[in-house]
Amino acid sequence: MTLATSEVRPTPGVRAATPPKSPRSRRRSRRLRRYAQWLFAVPALFTILWFFGFPIVKNVVMGFQDYTTTTFYTGVAPWVGFANYARVLGSDVFSTAATNTALFTVASVAFQFVLGLLLALYFRRAFPLNGVLRALLLLPWLIPIIASSAVWKLILDQDSGILNSALALLHIPAVPWLVSPDLALTAVIGVNIWFGIPFNVVILYSGLAAVPSELYEAASLDGAVGWRAFWNITWPSIRSVVSVVVALGIISTLKSVDVILALTKGGPANSTQTLSTAAYDESFTQFQFGQGAAISNILILVCLVFAVLYLLVSRKEVDE
Repeated sequence: MTLATSEVRPTPGVRAATPPKSPRSRRRSRRLRRYAQWLFAVPALFTILWFFGFPIVKNVVMGFQDYTTTTFYTGVAPWVGFANYARVLGSDVFSTAATNTALFTVASVAFQFVLGLLLALYFRRAFPLNGVLRALLLLPWLIPIIASSAVWKLILDQDSGILNSALALLHIPAVPWLVSPDLALTAVIGVNIWFGIPFNVVILYSGLAAVPSELYEAASLDGAVGWRAFWNITWPSIRSVVSVVVALGIISTLKSVDVILALTKGGPANSTQTLSTAAYDESFTQFQFGQGAAISNILILVCLVFAVLYLLVSRKEVDE
């Protein structure tokens, strides 16, 4: 008697079990995924290296060369070692520029942060036209700096400026805001503060908005209101945001060149000359590209120090 073989059919809705992959197949899959990740990262790496890495390396090399307009025709830039740095550091303009850079950076960042924090705290309150006023506050940040600087130059003009015209109504003599060596740096700092306030307000306002309101309600039960609430709740909660604002403010102010060039071009008598404007002047006015690159490299090192300090502070706050 012959037994008929019955065909085994899979149960509907149940998938057949796939055999496990061999260790070699798993290694191949992990390798392919790793290669795919690197392929997606290649465009970003190429952009960073080409548009950021190459100019920095080129600038560092130029700082050790006698790179002038002749180099564009001959293609030859003699190697001079640290001669460019010796000339730059030994000049009177460098010491003046370094002092002005310190004053310009400290005053700008301090006032931008304090005023930005006060405005951010003010806008945390609910009042009519809050959103409209916050939007208008962004105008200095949205308008191109060159255009805004040109307007400010007209406002601060000694003879026909709007500010001196308003002072004349109060019988106050015209003030040489941009042509006096004693006042020019103060005027430039004031304009730069006006530029930086919106950035501080936006970042600090977002940090304040992230603080839970329940903390203030609980603290008010213990009598912690006003200054005590700010010092014990608000400030510790936004400390990481404050470090970001201050670090970015310092770095952006150190390399600021457009505001000063548009208002005073580093004058009068180098009273508003900073390291960034000195590098610009050496490279594109004196055409001493090697010395200009040397000043730029010094400025890059200063910015790098603040960037490392910011990373250390951020890591410490994360660990805490």
